[in-house]
Amino acid sequence: MALPEVTIVVVPREQFSKTQVSLESIFEHTRLPFTLIYVDGNAPPPVRRYLERQAAEKGFRLIRENRCLPANVARNLAVPYLQTKYTVFIDNDVIVTPHWLEPLIDCANETGCWVVGPLYCVGDIRDPIIHTLGAEHGIDERNGKRYWRERHLFCGQRLNAVRSQLHRRPIDLVEFHCLLRRTDLFERLGVFDPALRSFFDHNDFCLRVREAVGAIYTEPRSVVTYVPPPPFTISDVRYFLLRWSNRWIGPSVIRFSGKNGLQATDPVFAEHYEYQQAQRARLLRHPRKAVRRLFGNRGLSLMETAIDRILDWTVAARG
Repeated sequence: MALPEVTIVVVPREQFSKTQVSLESIFEHTRLPFTLIYVDGNAPPPVRRYLERQAAEKGFRLIRENRCLPANVARNLAVPYLQTKYTVFIDNDVIVTPHWLEPLIDCANETGCWVVGPLYCVGDIRDPIIHTLGAEHGIDERNGKRYWRERHLFCGQRLNAVRSQLHRRPIDLVEFHCLLRRTDLFERLGVFDPALRSFFDHNDFCLRVREAVGAIYTEPRSVVTYVPPPPFTISDVRYFLLRWSNRWIGPSVIRFSGKNGLQATDPVFAEHYEYQQAQRARLLRHPRKAVRRLFGNRGLSLMETAIDRILDWTVAARG
């Protein structure tokens, strides 16, 4: 029997509580034959048991690591098992819509591009808000210094209001919420950089593709939605805080800036730190308000430091 044309690889992003709804959407809305590889990085016992049952029932490969995994590390675990022409990497908090996969493959076949991303929405799937239709992205030189630029398309707009303006187009950047790539790119570009633990994984990958003169496209006929918290489950807390911790973002900034000749003071890095803090605020909003009210900004800083030290201790103790 001929192999399917595509392998779907699911990896953890920041939480585990969307695992079931995300996986069920893939099986419900994917009509083309596909191979599935699911990478589980230390999911809590109920989620682990659910994935084991699904893998046995549906016959997909489940890779389990008893430690929290940065997304690039998780993706690389699947690479030795990839045998299809295309690979889709998708996060475990993404819900796909009917006929999401066909437009991505059609775009790759018709344009010859190396990478293609869908229209990314966020939040309520009943009233989609656009996260991005890809971004204009690159590194410019001015007065002997290198500067990073990144401008996302249609960010924050309601899909129903701008649908007629969306069309397939070449782009500089798509995101790992969901993207399709030629599998043979691993021979040309190597595996994903495991040192990019918290941020810049899609930036780094797309820069490498563009440097190799590969084309990247965005295809809005394919629509996916990622569903961030809240709500949270207790079992989400440790991984969520680790994903957005200084322990992971600091080394990621150093690695990405060093690879690309950027200053760590580049304003775009400041924007990413602001996003990190906004993510942490999703979980810590009420404790932060109480601490600031009682102890001021100094107390808030001490709380953030204490959280990172606890994360350091738990990661060292449990891996």
